[in-house]
Amino acid sequence: MKIALAQLNYHIGNFEANETKILSNLQKAKAENVDLVVFSELAVCGYPPRDFLEFDNFILLCLQSIERIAKECVGIAAIIGGPSWNTLKSGKKLFNTAFFLSEGNISSKHHKQLLPTYDVFDEYRYFERADEVQCIDYLGEKIALTICEDLWNIDGKELYPNSPMERLIEESPDFIINIAASPFAVSQTNHREEVLKWNTDKYNLPVFYVNHIGAQTELIFDGGSCVYDQNGNLISQLPFFEEYFSIFDSKNLKSEEKISALSKYEKLEAALVLGIKDYFRKLNFKTATLGLSGGIDSALTLALAVKALGKKNVFPILMPSQFSSDHSISDSVALCENLGCDYYTIEIEKIYKSFDKELTDLFKGTEFGIAEENIQSRIRGTLLMAQTNKFGSILLNTSNKSELAVGYGTLYGDMAGGLSVIGDVYKTEVFDLCRFINRDIEIIPDNIITKPPSAELRPDQFDSDSLPDYDVLDTILFEYIENRQSPANLIEKGFDEALVKRILKMVNINEYKRHQTPPILRVSSKAFGMGRRMPIVGKYLS
Repeated sequence: MKIALAQLNYHIGNFEANETKILSNLQKAKAENVDLVVFSELAVCGYPPRDFLEFDNFILLCLQSIERIAKECVGIAAIIGGPSWNTLKSGKKLFNTAFFLSEGNISSKHHKQLLPTYDVFDEYRYFERADEVQCIDYLGEKIALTICEDLWNIDGKELYPNSPMERLIEESPDFIINIAASPFAVSQTNHREEVLKWNTDKYNLPVFYVNHIGAQTELIFDGGSCVYDQNGNLISQLPFFEEYFSIFDSKNLKSEEKISALSKYEKLEAALVLGIKDYFRKLNFKTATLGLSGGIDSALTLALAVKALGKKNVFPILMPSQFSSDHSISDSVALCENLGCDYYTIEIEKIYKSFDKELTDLFKGTEFGIAEENIQSRIRGTLLMAQTNKFGSILLNTSNKSELAVGYGTLYGDMAGGLSVIGDVYKTEVFDLCRFINRDIEIIPDNIITKPPSAELRPDQFDSDSLPDYDVLDTILFEYIENRQSPANLIEKGFDEALVKRILKMVNINEYKRHQTPPILRVSSKAFGMGRRMPIVGKYLS
């Protein structure tokens, strides 16, 4: 059987665009005499549709689109994901379904059994868990059709009491097809490979795996669709972070030239660029604005934005104050020149002094402190938002994960924005990613990378005045946030007890700030936002 895998970038709720893309690939498959073309989970509507699924009309549009696609499946079959009605007397009103289309009709429906409700997933909010499974008989071969999580209940890491494959294998299938919506994280690729290989080893069957690519607000999908033979060998790996169409013979799986594994920072750069690009494209915005401070975070954000949107579509604004160093301005200018983008400068000293004058009586008898520092940040935020309002841009937020974790940012100031580009990238990773970007030619001036980090909101200010070295800070934050280690665990690992308690307290008491940040592009296994749900007023460690 000739099987085509269609790894595509869908747009949530854009049925016309999604259907056009699907039909185009269906026609391509027909031209290549393909027997079966496979699309990904919930492809027809995009993933994750979230509360759109609560609208009956949304489901109707999904089903109408699938019916139109089915009519084109004459002389060829297709597997495509979408929601379907639960016609049983109990349970949620929907199933997460893989539709098998052939002979111009919906020939069968295969519902997802294992519904993830962890991290960024909330499928049981909308879908009912299916109880029945059945293989597909097509062209003399038997297909075990599964949907994403249905293959992830592997030995030693079971999250569910049963496994759909344990029942499907009783029908003696010839191979497994898994349609997925598996979001990107730096560590996810290896875990995904482990899961797929485990299934081939256990059931001695080839696996054809199809994933989404593209970004849907916070979530980034890297593709990585692939084929394993029955011996657990990776036969083919489709490119990451791009649409792709590839054809295989189920009876003659020959190993292809492997795509080289991407390094951590190749993945990070590609994911963040795709995240920016799709956020703007799918919202129909073309231009971005950001504040360029001369620091490393805004420099990295600008470099990524220019790569995603083009140098003519990104407009950095320099807003030096009386506390800004000369090199912060010169470094920013050099960066803009290296990237070839225009910039604009607004001196904020006079604006700040007007605030200071009006607040003299209110602040009488107090010393210069955080309030005065934050006024500068909020002036900058106001100027940036004025530019975006006037010219229809989106403000890119430049805060990194380390700062967001400990509350090292100003609400309605440097935490403003429509999209947080590096809010899931720790400060130490920011340095490394900048060095990676400079691997062939200096784009980000070396002085930006090597100088001590500073907010420059008061004379001779450095991040190290109030924070531990980022190597130490990020290690503790990673253990607490990603690995969910308790204070006792961290102290047992050798970290200073007082330091651990201080850092974790800072993380927890600043939850209210993070609830007011823009969407953060997710590149780790535990990002701030939809995948990390903490109470704002909790007492734990505060």
